[in-house]
Order: sequence, then C-alpha cells, then structure tokens
Amino acid sequence: MAKFVWLAIIITATIFLSACSQQHETNGLVIENINGYTFDNDRQLQRFQTLALQDGKVLATGDATLALGYPNAEKINGQGKTLIPGITDAHGHVSSLGYTLLSLDVRGRKSAQAAAEEVAAYAAEKPTLNWIQGRGWNQVLWPDQQYPSAAILDAQINDRPVWLERIDGHAGWANSKALALAGITGETVSPPGGEIIRHSNGQPTGVLIDNAMNLVTRVIPAPNDDEIILALETVSQHLLSLGITSTHDAGVSSAEHRLYRQIADSGDMRVRIYGMISSTNVDIAQTLDAGHSVDNLDLYSMRSIKVYVDGALGSRGAAMLAPYTDRTDHSGLLVTSTDQLRDLFKKSIAADFQVAIHAIGDKGNRIALDEVEYAYGTVGGRHLRHRIEHSQIVHLEDIPRFKFLDVIPSMQPTHATSDMNMAEDRIGPERIKGAYAWRSFLDQGSRVVSGSDYPIELANPFHGIHAAVTRQNQENMPTAGWIAEEAMTLEEVMRSFTIDAAWAAHQEARLGGLTAGKWADFILLDQDIFQVDSEKLWRTQVLETWVAGDRVYQKTP
Repeated sequence: MAKFVWLAIIITATIFLSACSQQHETNGLVIENINGYTFDNDRQLQRFQTLALQDGKVLATGDATLALGYPNAEKINGQGKTLIPGITDAHGHVSSLGYTLLSLDVRGRKSAQAAAEEVAAYAAEKPTLNWIQGRGWNQVLWPDQQYPSAAILDAQINDRPVWLERIDGHAGWANSKALALAGITGETVSPPGGEIIRHSNGQPTGVLIDNAMNLVTRVIPAPNDDEIILALETVSQHLLSLGITSTHDAGVSSAEHRLYRQIADSGDMRVRIYGMISSTNVDIAQTLDAGHSVDNLDLYSMRSIKVYVDGALGSRGAAMLAPYTDRTDHSGLLVTSTDQLRDLFKKSIAADFQVAIHAIGDKGNRIALDEVEYAYGTVGGRHLRHRIEHSQIVHLEDIPRFKFLDVIPSMQPTHATSDMNMAEDRIGPERIKGAYAWRSFLDQGSRVVSGSDYPIELANPFHGIHAAVTRQNQENMPTAGWIAEEAMTLEEVMRSFTIDAAWAAHQEARLGGLTAGKWADFILLDQDIFQVDSEKLWRTQVLETWVAGDRVYQKTP
C-alpha cells in the first residue's frame, strides 16, 4: 500500500511541477484579446492575440492561451483593437517641429499676400517678440508660382524683422527690416552654396536660398535652453499622439545634443531620439572625438553625423547633372564642397560614426555615392550603414550603386504626393523615372526606410503609409496613382517604418518590433490597417501609445 501512496505522491508532484513550468513567476502585464501585428527578427510579418510584458520589455506574444502562463500578471482586455509596434520616423527635425508648433505656420496659404496678412495678425498678438518667425510658405501653390518679396511683408509689418522659412526649409523670406539687420544689400555677394534672389536692378527681393539663409539666421538670437526644452516637450506630445515612439533627428545642434543627453539620463525623455549630429556645428570635431552617446534605456542615442550635399527641389536648390527644365540657366546648389565632404567622411568613419547624407538632386546623390565609394577604398566604414537622406532624384545608372555600396535609401513617402504637382516641371519626363523610386530600390534588395521629414511634411505616419501604397493624395488623385509602378506594398512600408527604421539606426536588437527582449513600444489603432481599403489608410487614428510598457497617450473620446 505504501508503495502506491508514494507513487501517487510522485505523480501528483510531477503534474504540479509540469503545470508550474508552463507558468512564469512574474507580475508583469498581459494584454489579451488584441488583433496584433509585428515583424519578427527575420523581418517577417507575424500575427498574435496576446502580448506579455514586464519591466518595459516584451516577454512574449502568442495566441489566447499565452495568458495562462502568466497567472499573476495584471490583465488588460484589448477589446479586439489592432495593436502594432510603435512607429519610427526615420527622418524628422525635432526642434524645428517644436518651434513650428509654438510659432507661426503659414502652410497651405494660397498667396503671398494671405501669408503676409497672417504674419501681421500674429505679430499684433505678440507685441513682445523681437523677431517674427514662421514657416511653411510654398510658392508652387500660389496662382503665379513666383517667389514672394520683402515689399509684400513690409506693407504688413515693417517695425520688426520677419523671417519665414519655405516649407522645405531650403529658402527663407525676409522683410526689409530683417535684410537690414543682416546687412544684405545690392552689393552683397551670394555665398557658396547659396543664392540671394534679386530684382532686375540687382537689389535683393527678400528671398534667400540654402546657404544664403545663413546671412539672416546668424543674426537671429539662438534658442536658449528653456526654449529648446519647451520645443522638445511640445513635439514629444504631438509625436506620441500620432503613434511615433521613436524618431531620427536629422541635424542635431550642439546645444540640443547636450540637453537631450541630460534629459535622457534623467529618464524624462518621452520619445526616443536617434540623433544625427549636424556637420555644420562649430564643435563637430569635439563631438566626434567624444564618441557614441547612448543610455541603457535607449532614450537618446547619437552615433550618426548629418552631412549636407545640396538643397531642395521646390526651391531649385537640388543639385542636378543637367540644368532644370523650368530654369535652363540653373543646375542647383552644392552646399558642401567635395573636399569638405571627403574630410567629414574620413573623420566620421574614424570615430565609428554613420554618415547620413542629405542628397535630393541626381548630381547630389551621385556625389554622395562617389564619396561613400571613395571612403570604402581608403578608410573603410562599410559596416556603419551609411544613409542617403531623401534619395529623391537618382540617375537610373546610380540606383544599383545603393545596393552595391550597402547605402540605405532613407526616403519620405509624402514627398512624392506633395511634389507631384511640380516635380516633372522641374526636371522633365526622363529624369522623373529615377525620382521617388521606392519600388526600384526594394526590387534590387535595398532596405528603404521611411520618415516624414516633419515639419516640411506633417508628421502623421499614416499619411506617409497611404502615400507609399497608393501614390495618391488624400483626394485619391491621380486616379491610378502617380508613377504607380514605384508604389510599396503595405507590408513593405510598415517594415520601413518599424524594424527597418530601427536597423538603419543600429537598434534592431532593441526596437522596431514586439519580440522577446525588445522594448514594449506599441500603439493601438481604430482600424485594422491590413484589412481596410488602401484609400482609407490616411484616416487611421491612434487610440493609445505605449513606450517601455507605459501608456503615455490615450485619445480622448
């Protein structure tokens, strides 16, 4: 009898231990009843119904039975909502968007006169401002499509300096007071890589292109620490409301870098930032010498340098191999010399820094590729995952070089739908074949990573997702899509905004997906983006945003 009693005890104990092995000693959190999507570590799309997390990181994803393994965890019913990894915007301008949200935005105004009148109203409401600053004008939207003039601003406000950046940030519009403070006259010579637009009599019109903008911006007082912090707080709340949990900041100033490091180290940074230190900082050599800047919470990482080759297409500053179709005496601007680029590459690679190169025109992109190739043959650096930011207009012969050189095309889908009303006018029907060419890059095996380039475009990632899939604007035009053969699939563009964007920042082991050990950064949506009609993608609303397992945003009813 004793033998059978002991046998029963052993069997019972075995069953108990087996049951325990299927459970996990954790209090953690389990979100059940969700329609989950993520990319695994092999970049393959996976679905799940349950997400388990603890200490800010993912424990596991699985079907409904997964929750049984975590009996002590807090349980949340996801009510069948769609849950996806937090969006990574691979190219934005954090402080610029913050200042835009805090200042005047003339985006979408239908004429220079309308923009100037809004400036005057804004200035009247803020009599203590020494400088009136704003952003967003776009002459392409105006009836005459002509650059504005200082005189138009002067008629509205002439007692304080006014400075308005074009929507792409590559041109500025000043009133006469600002021109005078900057010392710009008919005798002022356009700086290398810049252009002072002039009247027929040689006097400045008030519009400055690319490096010429520095003539004005250098006399505008730099933001102080309090203003930078306020801009960061403002933009963080905005990005979180859009489902962006991580962003690559394409051009960080020295002051921003110092403050971001302090804020991240205190644990108070709300949106993860991957910084590209601007090569135009006067102390860039010291920053490179200091090496990578990281923290254990992955709140702020800086191991990339932003280098500028040319300007933008809208202001005809993008460097082209042949003259512009609509300005045959002009081929764009090179804002950094080849010698300077070569020196920056050498120093950046020696410091083990990724180089992120702004290049929009086909000449700008070719120069960028040439310098990458030269660097590989002289100082190395292939492992650093160099990027070309925008990769916007590329000569067809140069597209394969991105794959050959392991250069990442870092692109912004909404640029295509914003530019389609003027791009072919600028460069003609042949060169447009290598423009906004996402499919061509993907088909050759390049990893396209996506961003918005906010505040040039709106930061909402679902606008970019919609543009990438449909090649249409939000009025579903053109009907068949603009250059529709270059569209991405939804799976491809979601990969470019998550796991591949993390990879472009050397962060794929910790961010970009909901696999075990990664940070639990995710968002809940009001619709299943993988099931709705593609024309409805841009309407997607973020219901909740979570960073490191904490809910940091919830949409109010």
